Amino acid sequence: MRDHAQKQGDEAEIDLTPMLDVVFIMLIFFIVTAVFVKEAGVSVIEPEAHTAVIQRQVSILVAVRPNDEIWINRHKVELAGVRTAIEKLHAENPKGSVAIQADKKSKAGLVMKVYDAVRAAGVEKIAIAAEKI
Repeated sequence: MRDHAQKQGDEAEIDLTPMLDVVFIMLIFFIVTAVFVKEAGVSVIEPEAHTAVIQRQVSILVAVRPNDEIWINRHKVELAGVRTAIEKLHAENPKGSVAIQADKKSKAGLVMKVYDAVRAAGVEKIAIAAEKI
């Protein structure tokens, strides 16, 4: 009698190990395929433009503040280090583009120097961020 009751108890158990394996594999898949957005790290007041267009696949944001600070990926960078920082980030996602978020009170000359440094880093797709009116 005991053997019969013990066999029925064993048959009633459900092994969840394969289901957990599948769930963890799916979780890893979604983490690996997710697009991680890089942030400049500071907020700027972007100029307004009627012809502003939403850019897709912007993977690197460069912020230029009115006090001549340049921020990339939440780190303050000197103008001489912009090219190196962009090369490193662009190597992680070669299909992505760069958006320069220049404050409307920042100097145009500094923005152009940042643009040149990004172009020298080998990035083909560069956008200047603006608020659409």
